[in-house]
Amino acid sequence: MTVPGARDVIDGAVLLRWGRICVDGLESRRAEINALNVFPIADADTGTNLLATMRAALLAAETVAADVTQIPAAEVAAAMARGATSGARGNSGIILTQVLRGIAEAVREGPLTAETLRLALRRGAALVRESLSVPVEGTMLTVLDYAAGCAADCPGTALADVAVAAADGAAKALDDTPDQLGVLREAGVVDAGARGLLVLLDGLVTVATGEPPDRPEYLPGDRDSVAEPIGEPAAESAADDPHFEVMYLLADTDEDRVARLRDRLSELGDSVVVVGDGAGMWSSHVHCVDAGAAVEAGLVAGTLSRIRIESFAVTAPVHTGPGDCAAESAGGPADRGILAVAAGAGAAALFEAAGAVVLGDDPVTAQALLAAIRSMPNREVLVLPNGALPAHELVAVGVAARDAHRDVLLLPSGSMVQGLAAAAVHDRGRIAVDDAFAMSEAAAATRWGSLRAAQERALTMVGTCEAGDGLGLVGHDVVVIDHDVRAAARTLLDRMLSFGGELVTLLMGADAPDGLAGDLAEHIGQGFPGVEVTVYSGGQHGDLVQIGVE
Repeated sequence: MTVPGARDVIDGAVLLRWGRICVDGLESRRAEINALNVFPIADADTGTNLLATMRAALLAAETVAADVTQIPAAEVAAAMARGATSGARGNSGIILTQVLRGIAEAVREGPLTAETLRLALRRGAALVRESLSVPVEGTMLTVLDYAAGCAADCPGTALADVAVAAADGAAKALDDTPDQLGVLREAGVVDAGARGLLVLLDGLVTVATGEPPDRPEYLPGDRDSVAEPIGEPAAESAADDPHFEVMYLLADTDEDRVARLRDRLSELGDSVVVVGDGAGMWSSHVHCVDAGAAVEAGLVAGTLSRIRIESFAVTAPVHTGPGDCAAESAGGPADRGILAVAAGAGAAALFEAAGAVVLGDDPVTAQALLAAIRSMPNREVLVLPNGALPAHELVAVGVAARDAHRDVLLLPSGSMVQGLAAAAVHDRGRIAVDDAFAMSEAAAATRWGSLRAAQERALTMVGTCEAGDGLGLVGHDVVVIDHDVRAAARTLLDRMLSFGGELVTLLMGADAPDGLAGDLAEHIGQGFPGVEVTVYSGGQHGDLVQIGVE
């Protein structure tokens, strides 16, 4: 029966409003969903992961819709699918991406209607099953299947009828999840991911009918346990070894290589999900013992970015229930701090001016960095290592630093000039993953090099240098050797700017020759007119100059 006052279609503007309703709903239900989280790992973060994923989807959609009065549903939905894939968090978040992709594929030719909603749910359910290495019933995928079936069987022809049928069907299937999955029954909870899915479907009902559905609060212990488990899946058993959650984005690949990646990750661990946004970007997720092997498998399959490794043993927060919100944000700017490694008083002052706490030990050790992170008072800590430690030590520090009260993200800044570029775009108004992504993008967009004076005779990749020679490096590789230090610097600048650039940052070292900064600025002005030059006194030892090109 058609709902009075319901809308017939959901266009781009309404789809955007649905995204905002979903974010608001997941925000208000986050603690509740986290408290339900016992499968596949009882790490109490499903609500947080779903919220972060949906926020990334909404941000992408709002970006394409900015300053546009009318935008097709296809563009909004496609942006949501892309944004969710890029910003997916956790097993539940990566599954959510396929629900959004199903909607995106269904509305390519027009708005969301009763028929295209049926198609969207059916397609999303199929995509989720295809993406999972070992589908487990009694979870988000089961509830999505049931919602899609109820939508298909709905006798009504109006959008509101189908939306209500899908959401009510999902609510019934959610109540049944403890009967299908023993770990849920033993804990007295429904599936956390499926509870989050119901928030999204209820959001569709809200925009279709104008009224939000009335749902109960799902609390741990509300359901009676059953003596004998029904069909306990092998994937439910906990391993004795420490486990990691590994996620990354994958590009420059194809279906065959993705299939091989999925098989390889299944050999390494469980909870394997590899999904695409339909536009060439893939997101991968696995729980495993050997995080390095999972990353290596991705390197074989394509080009990796946004690699994220979390240790369950260290990071799993403890919640006594949905009322335990000590670690939840109270709104407003996030409780987030930046810790930057800096060598030299001038460089330290630059990072402090950007709002960072500075670790200035020389040399920096993994133990010193860990202690500095632990001394930060913030709930979220973004670390700019600035090339101080190798990657494997940084991963180990990050794993050890995370606990129930602190989330730590180590950003890929290989030099202080990259770190300064990252700090310049820091925004506490964003959620941590979005802030870290923007800062990482800024660092990656900054090509960096350095000028040094050789300390002794040595063999480099471009020949043999003598003590006192000027060495020009791009990244960590020597590309210029010249007996004249100033000439080496000019040649290095020529090579770095031959690939283009609009801004050059010169961070001058403590031992830089007098007048070198002015000479280099003049050289840039003569050879590359229009390129802006910024000179800072870094005071670092070792590098006579650090150069950043943006």
